[in-house]
Amino acid sequence: MEWTGLNELREKFLSFFESKGCLRLPSFSLVPKDDNSLLLINSGMAPMKKYFTGEVTPPRKRVTTCQKCIRTPDIERVGITARHGTFFEMLGNFSFGDYFKHEATAWAWEFFTKVLEMPADKLYVSIYQDDDEAYKIWTEEVGVDPSHMVRLGKEDNFWEHGSGPCGPCSEIYFDRGPEKGCGKPDCHVGCECDRYVEVWNLVFTQFESDGKGNYTPLDHPNIDTGMGLERLACVMQGVDNLFLVDTIQNIMKKISEITGVEYGTDDKKDISLRVITDHIRSTTFMIGDGVLPSNEGKGYVLRRLLRRAARHGRLLGYTEPFLYKVCDTVIKENLTAYPELKEKQEFITKVIRVEEESFAKTIDQGFKMLQNIIEDADVKTLSGEDAFKLNDTYGFPIDLTREILEEKGIKVDVDRFRELLKEQKKRSRDARKNAGADAWISDSTDLSDVEKTEFVGYTDLECKSKVLAIVKDGIRIESAGEGESVVLVLDKTPFYAESGGQVGDTGVIESGSFSADVFDTTKDTSGKLFLHECSIKSGSVNVGSEVNCVIDKERRADITRNHTAAHLLQAALRQVLGNHVQQAGQLVSDTTLRFDFTHFEAMTAKELIEVENLVNQKIFEAIEVNTREMPIEEAKKLGAMALFGEKYGDVVRVVSAGDFSVEFCGGTHVKNTSNLGLFKIRQEGSVAAGVRRIEALTGYGVLNYINKVNAAIVGACTALKIANPKAVVEGAQKASEIIKAQQKEIAELNSKLAVNKLAEFFANTEVENGVRIVTGSLSDVNADVLRSMCERGKDKAPNAVIVLAAVNDNKVTFAAACGKAALEKGANAGKIVKTVAQAAGGNGGGKPDLAMAGAKDPDKVEKALSIVKDTVYSMLK
Repeated sequence: MEWTGLNELREKFLSFFESKGCLRLPSFSLVPKDDNSLLLINSGMAPMKKYFTGEVTPPRKRVTTCQKCIRTPDIERVGITARHGTFFEMLGNFSFGDYFKHEATAWAWEFFTKVLEMPADKLYVSIYQDDDEAYKIWTEEVGVDPSHMVRLGKEDNFWEHGSGPCGPCSEIYFDRGPEKGCGKPDCHVGCECDRYVEVWNLVFTQFESDGKGNYTPLDHPNIDTGMGLERLACVMQGVDNLFLVDTIQNIMKKISEITGVEYGTDDKKDISLRVITDHIRSTTFMIGDGVLPSNEGKGYVLRRLLRRAARHGRLLGYTEPFLYKVCDTVIKENLTAYPELKEKQEFITKVIRVEEESFAKTIDQGFKMLQNIIEDADVKTLSGEDAFKLNDTYGFPIDLTREILEEKGIKVDVDRFRELLKEQKKRSRDARKNAGADAWISDSTDLSDVEKTEFVGYTDLECKSKVLAIVKDGIRIESAGEGESVVLVLDKTPFYAESGGQVGDTGVIESGSFSADVFDTTKDTSGKLFLHECSIKSGSVNVGSEVNCVIDKERRADITRNHTAAHLLQAALRQVLGNHVQQAGQLVSDTTLRFDFTHFEAMTAKELIEVENLVNQKIFEAIEVNTREMPIEEAKKLGAMALFGEKYGDVVRVVSAGDFSVEFCGGTHVKNTSNLGLFKIRQEGSVAAGVRRIEALTGYGVLNYINKVNAAIVGACTALKIANPKAVVEGAQKASEIIKAQQKEIAELNSKLAVNKLAEFFANTEVENGVRIVTGSLSDVNADVLRSMCERGKDKAPNAVIVLAAVNDNKVTFAAACGKAALEKGANAGKIVKTVAQAAGGNGGGKPDLAMAGAKDPDKVEKALSIVKDTVYSMLK
């Protein structure tokens, strides 16, 4: 057999199965669609589960793919071994009730022996121990030598996952030769050594399992095969592991070029090179499929991989951001199969660079904290509180903390860390919680028998409706009266339900003496029912009542202005900043629009003005805004922008403002851009790494903003005693200069007072055990003054150990310093200040000669200072 490159192998496989009538499908996204059971796609068949179950009709009964996959359960092993990786490609051919064992086995053998020209005597086949049918096919039809057939048990050769479709497997192994084996006389297929490599797994899905050991034959059995592309490349290229495969080795060479570290010269450095190589492959593909770094879910996996790779870069002695440079090589090596990576190259590179730079800013502080812990010989376990602080304050993933400390033999209290994390998430959820809706509608409220609500609000702002259900405190009731807060479900409604970032409509629902204020409209979990959250003002309402629904028209008009403005804003941002800009979230209300978008640095004043002017230009051009429904493929051809992660059906609603903005959208919009009146950006800022946020106003919101700004200017004039508003800036600058001068004078006076106070503290001390211990407390002194006093003290007296405390606004700051002679005696400021701070309900640390700490209990300051002497004496040699 001939050496074959990875990209060539992929194409040979897909072309071969195309010749057998299989439809070649492109790799599905790493982000699962309509499947909450998976965080990321982890196998070739995972994106096609619904084809196998019959929920969705496949585009053809025979399919072949090369699927991108991510698996992270063994992430700690990646790099340590040469076998483990998080990213891989899975070659597969699938039959949905079409061909079965005869074809699957024959084609697999043909591909290996004819297309790839693998020697038949190097191939071995395993089957499920009771699958006589497969044995007969392999030996009598395919022609495999019986001596190369192996029967294995259920654990190895029967695919089953609870109840549902299942069946026996047949695996093909490649014999790499006795020199790769363990040398044992009974070495055979299934041995743990490296001689026999499992390359291809053919799953014959022919039974339905009830999960209790009972199996029923399927009427239409399926074929699901999977073969790791990298593993196949190892065999064809005669290398021992995936990191030596051509395309992957080229990525590693780029890392070596940047870091100056060659693979194969140092075992520890080889681990780091493997980690970086694997993780940059994973992260490049994940970002290409729309995953962004975050602290939850897919984003956390991405962040964890990037930070782990960055940390291993530091272990190689390279502290500058560099991963973003390597992703160009990843894209180049995978260009033939994944050309979309090239289109997103700028975006991927920027995301990685921003995350690297963000991590670099906090990692040094986190490492200092970890270093202090490692230096403390008494620490055997890192507390959950410290682990949480590292995660919450310094951005250290718990896995990275564990990995670093375990290298030093220090454990981490992960259980306590998870408790604290859980508490934090609960606080976050409680802060966001919509108490009213959660109280009225719960998971236990059964509305399955209620008909779907018809939404007429695109064209009608009021309509006649019928009450289908009434819910109060999560329970369905038949009637409700004055003073009650309820949810009304109607057969028809003009009220827009909160979705796509647009808030729900408000208004009134009434009939005769009955009147209710609608203060929010949402949807149930199925998305088919509109939930009108109401407060009944008068009368009563029953299930079956006929009512009249009227939305707040002025509020709706304000909302539609802001929603259309959000579309124009996105188009303007892409034109000014570049096509890497994508919507990352939005909130459109009657008072403002909040638009989150992917970008990697703060917008300049010039860019903000340019975007604002461009949106206003489109408003002044009075462009007609059209909304229409069309097949999704037609919408894509128009270039309609889709929100990443949003689920769309076969038919979509497209909103367009001429050629300037074309987007998928289910929200409400103005008829003409001129209806927006004016557009004003109020502020721009960061919400996450690589994600910026703009808050903006339209229509009356702009007028209100101008009036508030004018009022602020008039107020500033009054405060500065200026008659002419044009002189406000000059007056503010003069006031600022005066304040700076006064602050400088105050700082100089404080410094003189601190010197006098330090002398006072020294005056009451004497040298004992070779050191002079100086302690004292002050009030209304900041941390800088405290540190300066300590530095001055240790320079004045090399044998001194100084510990000072200051109380400001009920917060305590401690500073400790050790002179050169005191250090030689064994004193350590970092350990001293940590012990003292803990006595006052705080914590901290730092260098042996100078350290700072904080505490929460001012009443315990004197008690904390009283233990300084014993703490120091316990350290002395």
